[in-house]
Amino acid sequence: MDLVVFGASGRLGRKIVEDALTAGHRVRAFVRTPSNFTIQHPYLTLFQGDSMNAESLYKALAEQQAVISALGPERPPVPEMLETSARNIVNAMKEQGIYRLVSTSRAGVWQPKDQPKPVDYIIAVLLQLFAREAVRDSFANVDVIKASDLDWTVVRFPRLTDGPRTGKYRAGYIDKMSSSRFSRADGAEFILKELTEKNWVRKCPLVSY
Repeated sequence: MDLVVFGASGRLGRKIVEDALTAGHRVRAFVRTPSNFTIQHPYLTLFQGDSMNAESLYKALAEQQAVISALGPERPPVPEMLETSARNIVNAMKEQGIYRLVSTSRAGVWQPKDQPKPVDYIIAVLLQLFAREAVRDSFANVDVIKASDLDWTVVRFPRLTDGPRTGKYRAGYIDKMSSSRFSRADGAEFILKELTEKNWVRKCPLVSY
């Protein structure tokens, strides 16, 4: 499959790119700063651009079949970065006839079927106090994707770590059993499985241990 990975230079994005190449996909890694990206492979193409720039993003999607977005909040924060990027991605995909999108988000972007634990409410209050714009942008990002008619999946993760790949995890919604941490290696594996298996189309599963 020919696919674009946004956020490819991030810690999760790099694992997605590596796994996708190992699986035989042809990958276009969309990065803002190529010098921060050192992966090399015959099936890999590096594309420099800014996801908030609709023109450069549109060019990156030419002749592609699917999109993975592993974009996350910037440090320092860039106002409306995720929302603007999501809108650019959705619009460019629709214009070019690309329908499969797998995007990522934080566990705190609650969905109707979630059953948050008391500690989840405490964390949500703290985030509203200290990272209000990042929280708003995360929710807006998901809302833009959900409003599209693409074959989208938004994969939500708890706090990501550099732990090992276990292959043992579950997808569903927040409940009392949901773990608070999850490895990027398992996250990349799930994203690539979901890309082709399409078990969660137009849904926002939480993936956890």
